[in-house]
Amino acid sequence: MTPPAVQRGNPEPARRPILRLTGIERSYQDAAGALVVLDGADLDLYPGEMVALVAPSGAGKSTLLQIAGLLERPDAGDVYIAGRSTKTLSDSDRTALRRLQVGFVYQFHHLLPEFTALENVMMPQLIRGLDRKEARRRAGQLLAYMRVKERATHRPSELSGGEQQRVAIARAVANRPRVLLADEPTGNLDPHTAAHVFEALLRLVRASKLAALIATHNHELAARMDRRITLSEGRVVELGRPVSRPTIVHDRDEAAS
Repeated sequence: MTPPAVQRGNPEPARRPILRLTGIERSYQDAAGALVVLDGADLDLYPGEMVALVAPSGAGKSTLLQIAGLLERPDAGDVYIAGRSTKTLSDSDRTALRRLQVGFVYQFHHLLPEFTALENVMMPQLIRGLDRKEARRRAGQLLAYMRVKERATHRPSELSGGEQQRVAIARAVANRPRVLLADEPTGNLDPHTAAHVFEALLRLVRASKLAALIATHNHELAARMDRRITLSEGRVVELGRPVSRPTIVHDRDEAAS
């Protein structure tokens, strides 16, 4: 079955950003005084687009991801998700918006060890209030799309590193977010496994029209994304598009959205 979210014949993302960061400032106090990490950072992220964030350690990648994902408030500036300003939202409203609109993938999978792969993907849906039958159906659908359905009844310790990350990605999009943020999602994997996980992630972004921001030190994978950005003096700087754009995958598995 062709994923209904895939747009044939027009790979370019829509020009209205799903995630917009404007004038983001963030600094921290240390023994030497104020340490400025972000200083007027701007970023637009579009549906169906995968953007690589490449920068040296300490440049502020994690801070940018935390602010973009509403896990941390900036000192100044605003984060817009699907056109909605988050600047004046209460903590509870930010949590609710994050739960519905943002998915996270980390370098370590953070799957719950006592639950199966299927149950791990069901969990965020149950927390949201979806009934168990529907959560199970969607979890199975996502595991099939990520090509780990045959491992659904296995616990994380029984999965390979690549399988664990595929399940973690499925869990991240279980509630159909609009934005996917990933911090070194292939950092713990060998190059061969990392390439397979990246392909699975790429298929999912394209099919679901996610706006994906991927922090990575893997320059080979970064070059395969739509755009590459870095952080310089606290600001987002475009590194330009890769020479050849990544292949748009029209997968015939069931849709992720």
